[in-house]
Amino acid sequence: MNAVAPGSLNTQLLDQVLAAGPERVGDDFYARSLRQKDEGGTELGTPAELIAFLASPASDGITGRLIAAVWDDWRRLPLKREQLDGSDVYTLRRILPEDRGWSAD
Repeated sequence: MNAVAPGSLNTQLLDQVLAAGPERVGDDFYARSLRQKDEGGTELGTPAELIAFLASPASDGITGRLIAAVWDDWRRLPLKREQLDGSDVYTLRRILPEDRGWSAD
C-alpha cells in the first residue's frame, strides 16, 4: 500500500470557497484560496498519473511509501527500487503513545 499527497488541487470545492467570499471563509483562507486559483494549483492529471503508475506493474515492489505527486521524482522510482528497499525514504511513520513516553493504559 502506498499513499499519495496530490498537492493543492483546483477543484469545484475551491470555486465554492471563493464564491462564499472572505466574510464566510475568513480573510486569510480566502486570500490563500485566491492565490492558489491565480497560480494554478496542481494540474489534476499529475496526481492521476502517479496513481496510475502505482497501480501499474512498473511500481511492483514499491510499497509503504507516501509519495508527493508534485515534489517527489516518482517517475524514476523504479530505477531506485534497490535503494528504497530497507530505507525509510518516502515513508510516513506512525507515532505510538509509547514513543512519546505515554503509559499504555
